[in-house]
Amino acid sequence: MKAAIIGCGYVGTAVARRWQDQGVDVLATTTRSDRLSELSAVANQVKVLTGTDAAQLRAALSDCQVALLCVGPKRGASYVETYLNTAQTLANVLPETDIRQLIYTSSYAVYGQHHGVWVTEMMPPAPSTEKGEILAATEQTLLASASPQRQICVLRLGGIYGPGRTVESIYGRAAGTTRPGKGAEYSNWIHIEDIVGAIDWACQQRLAGIYNLVQDEILTVRELIGRVCDRQNLAPVQWDESQPSRRTHNVRVSNTKLKSTGYQFVHPTFWPSLEQTK
Repeated sequence: MKAAIIGCGYVGTAVARRWQDQGVDVLATTTRSDRLSELSAVANQVKVLTGTDAAQLRAALSDCQVALLCVGPKRGASYVETYLNTAQTLANVLPETDIRQLIYTSSYAVYGQHHGVWVTEMMPPAPSTEKGEILAATEQTLLASASPQRQICVLRLGGIYGPGRTVESIYGRAAGTTRPGKGAEYSNWIHIEDIVGAIDWACQQRLAGIYNLVQDEILTVRELIGRVCDRQNLAPVQWDESQPSRRTHNVRVSNTKLKSTGYQFVHPTFWPSLEQTK
C-alpha cells in the first residue's frame, strides 16, 4: 500500500513514522522546503507542494491508495485557504486518482456551544466561530466526494497533547494567575499516540463517516488546571467569576462510536490510574 500524508506537522509526522515502520510506502507533503531532510527520515518520498495546487496534488496522489489530510494553518495563514480551499482542490482531483480511502483530521469545534451537554456524531454541526464554520464546510466538502470506490473518514479531534506538547506545559503557564469566569467549561483532549492509533485503525478497518476522537476523561478547565498545578507544585489559579469566560464552546464529546468499532484507547485518561500502573 502507498499512502500520502498531506500536511506533515505534529500529527502527520507521527503517522508517517508509524506507517513506515509497518512497511507502508509513505509519501509526505509539506509546504516548506526546509523540512525535506527531517521528513525524509520518516517517509519514503517527500514533496513540497500547496494543497490548493491541483496539478501538484494530482501528481502526488497518482499512485496512492490512501490519503491522510491533516493540514494546519501557519501563523497568520487563512483558515479558508488552509482548510476549505485545500479540501475543494482535493475533492476535484480525487476522481482522477486511485485513492480508495481519505482520512481527514477535523475538530470537535464544529459542534459549537452546547453548555456542557454530551454530543455524538448524530448532532449536526453548529459552530460558534467563523473558524468552526470553515472546518464544518471543509468536512462537508470532503464527505461529498465519497463514492462506491472511495470512502471518506472524518475524525473530529479534541485538543492535542503528547511529547513536546504536554498538558503541564500548556496549562502550567497559568499558575498563579487570575482567569475570567468559573472554569466550568469542559475540556476535550486526545493524546498524539491515540491520534496515530485511531488513524491507523481507521485505515485498517476502512472506516467511513464521522467519528469523534477524544479520550474518556473529560474534565472542566478548572479541574484540569487544578490538577496540573497540584502535580507540578505550582501556585493555584484564581477564578474571577465576575468576568465572563472567553471560551466560545462548552461540550462533552462522546467517543462511543469509535470504541464500538473495536478501537482501544492507549491513553483514556490524562495520567495513568493506580490500576493501570499495576
